[in-house]
Amino acid sequence: MQSRTPARRATGRPRSAAADAAILAATREALVELGWSKLTLVDVACRAGVAKTTLYRRWSGKNELVVDAVAELFDALRLPDRGSLAADVEGVVLQFAAILARPEARSGLMAVVAESTRDEALRERIRASIVDRQKRLVLEGRARAQARGELPRESDPARTARTVDLIFDVVAGAVVHRTLVSAEPADEEWVRGFTRVLLLGLAGAVAPDPG
Repeated sequence: MQSRTPARRATGRPRSAAADAAILAATREALVELGWSKLTLVDVACRAGVAKTTLYRRWSGKNELVVDAVAELFDALRLPDRGSLAADVEGVVLQFAAILARPEARSGLMAVVAESTRDEALRERIRASIVDRQKRLVLEGRARAQARGELPRESDPARTARTVDLIFDVVAGAVVHRTLVSAEPADEEWVRGFTRVLLLGLAGAVAPDPG
């Protein structure tokens, strides 16, 4: 299924934030009850209590709607201040794993990622709506760790951007693989071990666990 280029919205009455919220919530509800394959925009409109035209003015197809519904879940992620870089990483990874354990996130994310393998526009939407927005957590965590003296400061913006991309890819890739591909729990023990590998490297992974 190919994504259509979203039509430019005509000027006029502004979008209703309440309608948007109701539509995204209804989409997640439908993902839980029906799964991605049986979800339709007509059903979502009925659940949200809005006219079909209201929904179609906002989203050009099911894929884009599901991406935005899942992205809203990830926007709830917060980086806790737990006193150290390791503890902060563990806190946010546990939150991330908890979101991925939700059926609407699991079914929605896996479906749109699969669809995006043959749809470049959808892949760009996933990148913009989910990946790029959540890199804020890496930037926040690095800045906090640098202020504590746990990480060195960098003066090269290009190098910083590459580092942020790498950290995000490692964390997101590991947690998604663990929870969605391997279907294993990302519990506190796993998260603690993963954080140790992330911060110390492979050599530190074989060191005794201080906890």
